[in-house]
Amino acid sequence: MNRHYHYDALIIGSGASGLCLALSLAQNFKVAIISKNAAREGSTYYAQGGIAAVLDDKDSIDLHVKDTMNAGAGICREDAVRFTVEHSKAAIEWLVEQGVEFDRRTDNHLEDFHLTKEGGHSHRRIIHAADATGRAVSTVLIEQASRNPNITFFEDHIAIDLIKQNNRCVGAYIMDQQRQRIDCFHAKFTVLACGGASKVYLYSSNPEGNSGDGIAMAWRAGCRVANMEFNQFHPTCLYHPKAKSFLITEAVRGEGGLLKLPNGERFMQNVDDRAELAPRDIVARAIDHEMKRQGLDCVYLDISHKPAAFIRQHFPTVAKRCLELGIDITKEPIPVVPAAHYTCGGIVIDDAGRTDLPGLLAIGETAFTGLHGANRMASNSLLECLVYARSAADHIRGTIDDVDDINHSPGWDESRVTESQEDVTISHSWHELRQVMWDYVGIVRSEKRLKRALNRISLIKQEVQDYYRNYRISGDLVELRNLVLVAEIIVHSAINRKESRGLHYNLDYPNMLPDSGDTILCPPDFHSESSMGFIDGKTP
Repeated sequence: MNRHYHYDALIIGSGASGLCLALSLAQNFKVAIISKNAAREGSTYYAQGGIAAVLDDKDSIDLHVKDTMNAGAGICREDAVRFTVEHSKAAIEWLVEQGVEFDRRTDNHLEDFHLTKEGGHSHRRIIHAADATGRAVSTVLIEQASRNPNITFFEDHIAIDLIKQNNRCVGAYIMDQQRQRIDCFHAKFTVLACGGASKVYLYSSNPEGNSGDGIAMAWRAGCRVANMEFNQFHPTCLYHPKAKSFLITEAVRGEGGLLKLPNGERFMQNVDDRAELAPRDIVARAIDHEMKRQGLDCVYLDISHKPAAFIRQHFPTVAKRCLELGIDITKEPIPVVPAAHYTCGGIVIDDAGRTDLPGLLAIGETAFTGLHGANRMASNSLLECLVYARSAADHIRGTIDDVDDINHSPGWDESRVTESQEDVTISHSWHELRQVMWDYVGIVRSEKRLKRALNRISLIKQEVQDYYRNYRISGDLVELRNLVLVAEIIVHSAINRKESRGLHYNLDYPNMLPDSGDTILCPPDFHSESSMGFIDGKTP
């Protein structure tokens, strides 16, 4: 029997943005948090480097804004960048109040936060908890939320689609994966905080759940998406047959790690004046070029020239994991390869997190704020999660009294579907889609590759739609349905951009256009009564 739940706020996702929003609302409102797996199994928990914020008197908001704009290759929205950076200190103070313990240093008997430096930053401004910042943040926020009587976790639940009434989002259909039951969750505000879409690629640094669910659901509900061609590939993921998606933090290069070829020769200084501290798109493309040029399986990241005690103190998680696999990073280099890491585009929102559909908000990696432009600067992502979550909470608190109570929606109808005997179709399509995206829509693209990808994705999409209409759904089918749609959006966005900029590099259009903007795509049935009114982007 399907169930109907009613909450003030329904938050789909249990990462930093979702947890921050829930805790910011829970003093006065009933909140449900939907988590596809265990609550901690999101990108936040596995984030290593830290959070960028202006905390040092020698740093400034203007410098942080300038660095972010430079990394974004000319299409960051300056108002969004400044909004985020101006609220960075307050966001960090909020985390400290919650109990997150960041690393500190002692200089001249004055204790202060230890700040590190990462690619693209002109100043030390990355606050961190060793090399496991995400774990520290996630653990504390989950503990705080678990103790709050106004917050209810629904783990092992997956969102299928949003529910609309009178052109307003009033909740979502959610599948209880253990009971294989689809329930209706009603809420005055529904918030998509379910991460990016890196799972669309064969190799990814992300947890398994990042399948673009929020982006796909919002698109089907009539919301615009932007800049989906900008998929960030992290330059340095551990290359080892027993290491699945293990990231080697950006901070290793920030603290002096050097990229080398198998013969020990460095190469980044030949590509960019900033060498290993160049933005991620430049570093990832340089590694990809060397691997293809020389037929290499990987390159190497070497920090063994630093004192062993220094390495173990600053990178205990990396050192431990590598040692478990027989690699002593205090004595030898780390084999690394690029992997899909971060979705810079997403659902179009304003500073309050509002989408084109009233009642629906989006925050975190699933959203497009304009902060990242054509390339996300290291450690700006967790900052964006916190700043926009707190802003969304302000909006909900200020407007929830104006929202009418939600009526019951029709339950999920499974009367005309049957049990599938062909689940191999899902696994085959899943693998084929990710392989196509990796081969044709990866770090380096071309018009021929993009058109080839689009043709194959169209066939897979039709197969998946037929399967979805006729058979009882599963978590794998829900994710595949979303991934196919997001893959199609990514390819259309890439085809629209007739230039190379930031994370999007097209062999047929190797130069940047002198005048460019955001790639904003509208779903076929797009119509909006949103009052956010800040989007004026253009496709090149």
